[in-house]
Amino acid sequence: MNNNTPSPIDLLRRHNLNLKKSLGQNLLIDASHLTRIAAAADLEKTDTVLEIGPGLGALTHQLAEQAGRVIAVELDQRLIPILRAEFAGRPHVSFVHGDILELTLPELLGTQLSSPAGPPTATANYKVVANLPYYITSAVLRHVLESLPPPTLAVLLVQQEVAQRMVAQPGAMSMLAVSVQFYACPRALQRIPAGAFLPRPKVDSRVVRLDVRPQPAVSDVEPAHFFSTVRAGFGQRRKQLRNSLSAGLSCTKEQADHWLTASGIDPRRRAETLSLPEWGMLAKTVYGSA
Repeated sequence: MNNNTPSPIDLLRRHNLNLKKSLGQNLLIDASHLTRIAAAADLEKTDTVLEIGPGLGALTHQLAEQAGRVIAVELDQRLIPILRAEFAGRPHVSFVHGDILELTLPELLGTQLSSPAGPPTATANYKVVANLPYYITSAVLRHVLESLPPPTLAVLLVQQEVAQRMVAQPGAMSMLAVSVQFYACPRALQRIPAGAFLPRPKVDSRVVRLDVRPQPAVSDVEPAHFFSTVRAGFGQRRKQLRNSLSAGLSCTKEQADHWLTASGIDPRRRAETLSLPEWGMLAKTVYGSA
């Protein structure tokens, strides 16, 4: 942020705004962290960035300096006129009011990239930068990663615990870890202390970079079959897989034992110990080869 850029605190005071706890609004006000988040996206002037949750635009300023186009989606209607006024001199930055979970990303990008002289022009290469409230993190991640086409890269600001779950390895896996790693290679970057936000949250946050895979990590199985199997396995994660699969897939324990043994997996193991290739093998055994 340059010296002429108003801080989020200045904008809140100027417009007599209060942040909404119901929307999970915690604004990052530390400029040094904002700079590092933008840097993690490796932006170039040829890049289009989809920013989710710009708030009052502190990070948007950083993105606008480095990217060729920035499209920011904000749920809080009160902030849209403020954002548009602040970025009025930057025609390559646009703001959309809406719930990202109700928007189709390629259509959103195509519409916003249209020029006044012609029809919408879709882009197949874009990056996502987002500050995600805890309560919608998983839903937004799946929405973004399952979009066609997906982004090439995503940089996310999430709670520290969520970041740790996203990068977990077999032995500590979760449904979130499997879902993210199926589509992308996650890396946990800098920790951001709670004191860098307004209002101050109860926990620290962390930046996570997702390098989206050209193909899913397990490409020889239908994603629907893969995730149906994984959801069943984690449905009763404290139980052995023979029990959780039996309950989740509505089969006998003997059938679950058969599938697991045929996949080379000990039926006594628990879901958090399986690797993505093992989940893929199990899904193919349950549903038949792709």
